[in-house]
Amino acid sequence: MMGQWDVAIERALQNNIPRVEQILSENPYILDLAREIRETKLAVLEHLDDYVQKTIRAVERTGGRAYLARDAEEARKIVDDIIGERKRVVFSKSNVAYEVGLREHLVSRGLDAWETDLGEYLIQLTGEPPAHIVFPALHMPKEAVGDLLNRFLNGAVNSGSTHEEMVAAVRSFLMEKYMKAQVGITGANAVAADTGSVALLENEGNIRMDTVVPEVHIAITGIDKIVPTLHDAMKELIVQAAYGGLYPPSYINISSGPSSTADIELKRVSPATGPREFHVILLDNGRSMANRDPGLREALLCIKCGRCYFSCPVYRVMGASWGDPPYGGPMGAMWSAIIKGDYRQANLCTHSGGCRDVCPVGIDIPRVLEYIKWRSVSHE
Repeated sequence: MMGQWDVAIERALQNNIPRVEQILSENPYILDLAREIRETKLAVLEHLDDYVQKTIRAVERTGGRAYLARDAEEARKIVDDIIGERKRVVFSKSNVAYEVGLREHLVSRGLDAWETDLGEYLIQLTGEPPAHIVFPALHMPKEAVGDLLNRFLNGAVNSGSTHEEMVAAVRSFLMEKYMKAQVGITGANAVAADTGSVALLENEGNIRMDTVVPEVHIAITGIDKIVPTLHDAMKELIVQAAYGGLYPPSYINISSGPSSTADIELKRVSPATGPREFHVILLDNGRSMANRDPGLREALLCIKCGRCYFSCPVYRVMGASWGDPPYGGPMGAMWSAIIKGDYRQANLCTHSGGCRDVCPVGIDIPRVLEYIKWRSVSHE
């Protein structure tokens, strides 16, 4: 008899893999963009410290504030200082926020903090780790989602409800949170060093609410997400959407500083209708160290599309139990070594090679994991 994970992963594979293959077949230019992104990101890694400083200066030119956090503790401290006495926070999906334990930290301080991405919202309700880098509630079949929402939304839906009814019930709950939020916290799919712009990809529309309605927008992301130009950032978003099977994306959001207007005599002033504060936190947390290690550097090219998960026989069996959340699967085994010094996760890799074959930026993941295995033995 199939268990919940078996049902969930089987449905996910059937829904995702053919769709990605069709997208790439119908839009071959995306393959060219993926190759360009690899070369672009390699060039940034060659001068990473310079690009970090360039990004910070660019954010400040547009009226924002930028910070470099060395580790998770420093990132949480920066957020605490920005939020101050504010109490109501909404999150869009951010793997780096999860990496530093930000939502749990804010909740422990007594703040009303809610995930607004549907998958992350479900994970928040269960307290379970995400099962996938892009689709955090992948391990939950529709019926399990209905039972969960039935308990938390006072019977608004149940296991027999349709997908549409479940989404509508969550939307109704979150709409009140959007309207009362004082702070919106996002990640970044890419950060443009030339303009200081944060580029965000989504399909739900929640990121637009999180970045526009609250008076403060905080974007927290890794220094590995920096690319030279806004043009490069747009390329990366297109590739991420395609390889995630969500192409064309419903929304692409670009945030460059706080809200502004030039409608009176063409003089640009800030703030306008949207946020009055824009903050970008760039997190290191092991990334600079990995960049100096020839065996690990290639892992920093990862654009977090999550396609390698579905090609991996180990992930298909183990699911979220392989890796250190939010990073799981083959790419997660690399990132466990980078951010936590956890070399053991790589030992589960069977080197099927499927992850290398599907990676949009051509990361030789089996070779990186082989190197991490060697590091694991040498550190014992």
